[in-house]
Formats: sequence, C-alpha cells, structure tokens
Amino acid sequence: MPQSATGAQRHPYRRLFTHPGTRAFTLGNLIARLPMGMFSVSAVVMISGSRGSYALAGAVTATGLAATALVAPWTARLIDRHGQARVAVPATVLAALGGLALLLCLRYDAPDWTLFAAYAATATTPNIGGMSRARWAHLLKGDTDALHTANSFEQAADELCFMLGPVLAAFLCGTFFPQAGTLVGGVLLLTGMFLFTAQRATEPPVAPRTKARAPLRSPGMPSLLAAFLATGAVFGATEVVTIAFADAQGHRTAAGVLLGLQAAGSCAAGLLFGTLKPKAPADRRLPWCVAAMTALLTLPLLAAVVTSSLLALAPALLLAGMATAPTMVTAMALVQDRTPADRLNEGMTLAVTALLGGIAGGSALGGWTVERASAVTGYGIPIAAAALALLITLNSRAPH
Repeated sequence: MPQSATGAQRHPYRRLFTHPGTRAFTLGNLIARLPMGMFSVSAVVMISGSRGSYALAGAVTATGLAATALVAPWTARLIDRHGQARVAVPATVLAALGGLALLLCLRYDAPDWTLFAAYAATATTPNIGGMSRARWAHLLKGDTDALHTANSFEQAADELCFMLGPVLAAFLCGTFFPQAGTLVGGVLLLTGMFLFTAQRATEPPVAPRTKARAPLRSPGMPSLLAAFLATGAVFGATEVVTIAFADAQGHRTAAGVLLGLQAAGSCAAGLLFGTLKPKAPADRRLPWCVAAMTALLTLPLLAAVVTSSLLALAPALLLAGMATAPTMVTAMALVQDRTPADRLNEGMTLAVTALLGGIAGGSALGGWTVERASAVTGYGIPIAAAALALLITLNSRAPH
C-alpha cells in the first residue's frame, strides 16, 4: 500500500479530505456557518442600543426563532426536491436582505412591528450543517466508519462556530459600530453559501420522489425529535444559568469565557469521537451517550453548590461539555438512518428545529428558576432536562 494511503488510514480526518471537492465545500460551509452564532447577538446589541429595550430585543429574536421553526423544514423540503444550489442561494439572499432590512428599520426609526417582520425574514436561512452532512452521506455511502468521522467533524464545526460567532459579533459591535456584526455576518453568510453551492461535483443528486412517509412520521422519529427537544433545553438552560451565576459573582463578562470552555470541551470530544470506530448501532449507543451527559452535568451543580467559585465552575463546564458532541453525533446518525433518502435535508432540519425549540424553552425555564430561586438552583434544570432525554431515548428504539 502506498505511504499516502497508509497515512490516510491512520488519520481518519485526512482520509475524509482525500475525496475531490471536499475541502472546497467544507471551506464554504465553515464560512457560512460562522454567522449562525453572530446574528442573534448582533440583533440584541443593535435593537437594545437603538431602542433602549432588552425586552424588545428579546422579543424580536424570539420571533425570529419561532419563524425559523416554521420555515426551516419547508426550505429543507424544497432543497430535497430541487437541489441545494437551486434553493439555498435564493433563500440565503432573502435571509441576508432580512438582516439588512432590520438594520435600515433601526437606522430610520421605523415602527417596532417592522423589526419583527424584518428579522422573521432571516428564517429562510438554509441549514448549512444539514446540507454539508447530506454531501458527506452521498460521498461516503456504504462507508460507515468514514461517515461517523464526517458527522463528528461536522458536530465539532458546529461547536466551534457557535463558540466563536458570539465572540466575533460582540467584538465587531463593540469595537466599530452596533451594525458591524450584522453587516459582516451577512457578507460571510453570502460568501460562504456561494462558495459551498458552487461545488456542484459534490452536491448530492435530487433523489427520485418516493411514497415514503414524511420524516416526522418515520418509525422512531417522533421520539427522537422529543429527545432533541429535551437536549436543547440542556443547552438553553445552561447558558442562561451560567450568565446569571457569573453576574451574581460580580463577573458577568466571564460568562462568555465559561460557555466557551463548555463548547471547547464538546469540540475536542467530537474530534476525538470521530477517530473511534463504534461497533454498536447508533440506537444502542445513544442512551449511553445521554447518560454520560446527564452524569457530567452534575459537575457544574456541585461546583456551584460547594465552592460558589467561577474558577471551580470553569473546569466543571469544560468536562460537562465533553459528552455533548458524542451525543449529538450519535443522534444525528440516527436521524439519517430513520429519514427517507429523498428527504434527508428535511429530516436533519427537523432535528435542528427541535433543538432550537428546546433551547428557547430551556432558556425560559432557566431564567424563571434563577429569578424565583437562585442561579445555583438553576443548574438543576440542565440535569433534569438531560434525565428526561435519557428516559426518552431508553424508550425510543425504532422497530427493525
């Protein structure tokens, strides 16, 4: 065997990128994915700075999230029917125009309702992570180990972009002007999507339409989406409670670093997970992954209860994050298994939508708990949500 081939076998990630065109579409994917963590932070900074109301800013971004939950599966269905390039490009342009409209509405002091309408238009943003996973599934069909590595890479990329996105947005809005985050995010989104969709050789062909059930009605999918909903609540609650805990210690600005450590732990674990070759099927692995996540989430609670120290909380969150990526990689693998081939983007987008819904609910419940009890008590919410996800996964094996 040639030395280069041997090296590719020893390094699973190097092996992925030996396929022609994979580096180019991955570069576009990463550029377009980075703004996903920028837009909400940028919108909050712009709206609160212009209108002096965090309540209004929160309501506008929540409306955008709700619109995404409704529109994203429909956009994904169109992508499955007509192809990535034909649908994703106009959908991305429309989303970018929505962000620009929000900026102009604030600039010219338009009525509050126009802010909701403008930000709702950004809901047409395609699920770039789902489209990238669909490409890997097409290119690596039949190679289970390589597809596992690819899914792990995509999850690590998610964590990295959602870790860096808010930091970049805050830097741009604070260093230059409040609209800088939205403008730069829009340029990155358009540039990345154009580069991604230009790689036609790796684009999966439009699958022939079948009479297969919609993903939402596929065996095992409803319970799996419920698990995504509960897992999203873990993320949403952890974010709000950590911000509140840092604020109670007089160091609110440290919350970003703490949450970044959690994402870093997940990113590192995801990359390591991708080098392994799981022997058990995904539906058997998922309960173990969720159980590990539940157990590790007790560490932030213990750190908060025992020490009330941010220095102790930091490593606790880092360790807690290490179960996130393996859980998400395994759950996404199950989504791919249970979704009809001609509706793969729709199935993965439904999973992301459930995750976002859980994040919104977890944020609300975490905030409610912090206000009525304490930030320390709030760390019990992610544990409860993870335990609920565990119960769901233990009872969600799809029939074979």
